Amino acid sequence: MGIAFNESTKEFHLYNGQISYLMKVMRNGQMGQLYFGKRIPQKDNYDYLTENVMRPTTSYVYENEYSFSLEHLKQEYPSYGTTDYRMPAVEVLQKNGSRITDFTYVSHKIYAGKPQLKGLPATWTKEDSEADTLEILLRDELLGLEMTLLYTIFNGENAIARSVRFENSGKEEVQLTTAMSLSLDLPDSNYEWMQLSGAWGRERHVKERMLQQGIQSVGSLRGASSQHQNPFVALKRPAADEFQGEVLGFSLVYSGNFLAQAEVDTFDVTRMMIGIHPSYFSWCLKPGESFQTPEAVMVYSCDGLNGMSQTFHRLYRTRLARGYWSERERPILLNNWEATYFDFDEEKLLEIAKTAKEHGVELFVLDDGWFGSRTSDWSGLGDWWANTDRLPDGIKGLSEKVEALGLKFGLWVELEMANKDSELYRNHPDWIIQTPGRRASHGRQQYVLDFSRKEVVDYIHGLIVKILRESKISYIKWDMNRFITECYSAAFAPEQQGEIFHRYILGVYDLYERLTSEFPEILFESCASGGGRFDPGLLYYAPQCWTSDDTDAVERLKIQYGTSYVYPLSSMGAHVSITPNHQVGRLTPIKMRGDVACFGAFGYELDLAKLTDAERETVKEQIRFVKKYRKLIHSGTFYRLQSPFAHNISAWMVVSEDKKQAIVGYYRVLNEANAPYRRVYLHGLEEACAYRVERNGRDAGVYYGSELMNVGMVMTDLPRKQPEETHEGLGQELDSFTDFWSEILVLQAED
Repeated sequence: MGIAFNESTKEFHLYNGQISYLMKVMRNGQMGQLYFGKRIPQKDNYDYLTENVMRPTTSYVYENEYSFSLEHLKQEYPSYGTTDYRMPAVEVLQKNGSRITDFTYVSHKIYAGKPQLKGLPATWTKEDSEADTLEILLRDELLGLEMTLLYTIFNGENAIARSVRFENSGKEEVQLTTAMSLSLDLPDSNYEWMQLSGAWGRERHVKERMLQQGIQSVGSLRGASSQHQNPFVALKRPAADEFQGEVLGFSLVYSGNFLAQAEVDTFDVTRMMIGIHPSYFSWCLKPGESFQTPEAVMVYSCDGLNGMSQTFHRLYRTRLARGYWSERERPILLNNWEATYFDFDEEKLLEIAKTAKEHGVELFVLDDGWFGSRTSDWSGLGDWWANTDRLPDGIKGLSEKVEALGLKFGLWVELEMANKDSELYRNHPDWIIQTPGRRASHGRQQYVLDFSRKEVVDYIHGLIVKILRESKISYIKWDMNRFITECYSAAFAPEQQGEIFHRYILGVYDLYERLTSEFPEILFESCASGGGRFDPGLLYYAPQCWTSDDTDAVERLKIQYGTSYVYPLSSMGAHVSITPNHQVGRLTPIKMRGDVACFGAFGYELDLAKLTDAERETVKEQIRFVKKYRKLIHSGTFYRLQSPFAHNISAWMVVSEDKKQAIVGYYRVLNEANAPYRRVYLHGLEEACAYRVERNGRDAGVYYGSELMNVGMVMTDLPRKQPEETHEGLGQELDSFTDFWSEILVLQAED
């Protein structure tokens, strides 16, 4: 396993036991793409994969030759304008106004392990033996501009990480205006395009369509990856489904503006690219300076969409998330936000925390409203010191009192924002992002601090570090509630204004890096009005993310199902909230709310004292269940079984690594009259193993894995009369003859 280079043919072969990636140095010195897919044997020559025939109206590179046109060659990192008319992966604006480049092969090096990317999140290796890396150095001789293509293939995964580094070794300044992280030319267009789209409250819904000639793309120009589009795309063969068929997955380890694009030419060649969005981007590269693109991860699966997702899950859970919490069991938390909003004092908080402890909660989180003059959305952001009118002993005193109850303490922050009604803004009105002479737009009465400026990041760092050092804080929820408008920084020259979006994200990463390094045992959870920055870039620093502000169990089925295409269950903040739900007003049983939320980083968003006795007993049982099985849920192999986007009934499951345990979630949104017979077909079990099955805590018998996977688990239920005593609230388990019904199946291998 590793990386092979054939000196005579100038071909590179990256391979492990599952996948192969082939490319070569073409006759003009540029890099050509040959193959990405299932593992093929190493051989002396793959020239047959280079397809280039004479076609009418084509432009050719060499005079009096009609056999070499970049318009019809599959390339590794293409530029525009020298016989290729498709969208480029790289574009450089030069002093004379030209954008034409010619990056040709100079050298390469192959080594074990994986390099870090300076200032950027990226996948990593614990041991050099886990991966092999290839660096290909290309140079534009006229400009003196060098480009290094970086590839890391993971020995145990169907994944390759890619990025690009530029270094200006010339004598003139240039403007890098397009610098994608990955480009891949595919030999045909017979793919369905899958994206994760949505908005606030309905993040990462699955959208699919066949590729067509022309350009299909998703992206963000909001300064964040956003709720609207996620930096992920999958290309799947039309016959592929969750369990079989070829799928290619592309994921960008980045949190800012991005573009994911497939361009299909009229000969049905597909060019897939992902990276920083070229619109409103440029980077002034002076002599001696360098620029590193974010990392992109591409995954190949011949086992359908679940196979692709499982690769992303393992890689992102164990080799993207870092540090103390990356593979530890997450504490069950209670957040006070929906219980109190801004209406609280220390006494009320401690009462909520005390009740939470009695039910088995492990972590109490104080949300918005604890700092500065903050009593509403209109004031206080930027003033990160305790409001002693509400908290007479500050965060230090409150955190100590919560810990004395036997709970850990967590805190909400929104470090990237300021209100105009704040000491920060009154002292530094020039620290917000705004364009000179233009109106500064607001969102939620707040403004974005200019994190492209080191002095701004340093100031915020100094305030929050003081609190973290003097208090007993085990968890930070880092929120971000508005996108960037009027993007401009007074600290940079006019020719550098195209850098501000990216420099802003680099500032966010810098603050995360400093805080997580100084406080490695604090669990950081990222948040951005819910799932507005749920991306691989932040998973590097914060191993879990608030999946959505929408906590309705029915909506969460779709949100968590879509999120699972890329992100592991351990990364999904998933909480039980009150009914009627505060986002959609729906009434659902607390059992269903818990049955959905337990497939994530579990918690509560309510005051447990306000529940009925029956509901509180259900909460205690939910907490016991999660404590018993959270390691399996977070680190097991996850399978999507039936989609809530296509069915009234949806299902998913997680299987332990040794296949001796499994947990299935089975959900019906609306009841049906005289419903059909139904079965759920499980996956990932040991065929010859006998499993004892519990359904909602009741023994349902023993079945072989082959039965459960091939015959299926019978889920047909006839209506039964509901016992009178269970009508008290929605706390007791409801009979199957109702709307918003769920079952949890627990499978345990028999000795």
